[in-house]
Amino acid sequence: MEADILGILRQIILMALPILAAVTFHELAHGYVAYRLGDPTAKLAGRLTINPIKHLDPVGTLVFLFTRMIGWAKPVPVNPYNFRNPRKDMMWVSIAGPATNMVLAVVSAILYKVIVILPVTSPMIVGKVLVPVAMMLRLSVMLNIGLAVFNTIPVPPLDGSKILMGLLPPEKAMAYSRIEPYGFFILIALILFRVTDYLIFPVIVFLHNLLI
Repeated sequence: MEADILGILRQIILMALPILAAVTFHELAHGYVAYRLGDPTAKLAGRLTINPIKHLDPVGTLVFLFTRMIGWAKPVPVNPYNFRNPRKDMMWVSIAGPATNMVLAVVSAILYKVIVILPVTSPMIVGKVLVPVAMMLRLSVMLNIGLAVFNTIPVPPLDGSKILMGLLPPEKAMAYSRIEPYGFFILIALILFRVTDYLIFPVIVFLHNLLI
């Protein structure tokens, strides 16, 4: 029993930094792109920051810890009426988060491979430094891919819904936007009925294996 608890604590400690980095840079990317496109809402709300406390969502973080693949952060506030082209600009803002996570996944995979081939022979350095760092980087690859893929599901309030609305003709986008009040319940249902297990997890595992 004690060994199980220690194992869980060890896993949480190893996941902490990758989760914080993944959600922080995901939301920061949304806010920064929105700011560059003319919307200062995220900046005024103090969300253009690398302080993870500003971005963490308690439920989304717990989902990360349980699944070790998917989860979500606190959405960055965006006012599309500040954009020149609200539909298209909102699409680019939405793409920025998952795209940033994929960049982080690639960088983490490269660093992981560098650490694996380092010519270090000291058992202390290998056991106390390189192995934990390598495990964190491997988790970072999985978590960033998971956050990117999960957020591209075209269900509000996830990024995929806004990307889809930017691609659809205006009339169809307007019709699609009507499901937004029910989006969170749809999302929870997809998770509870394990639809994500069959549609999302295979994609995450495939991309993880491709990088690692």
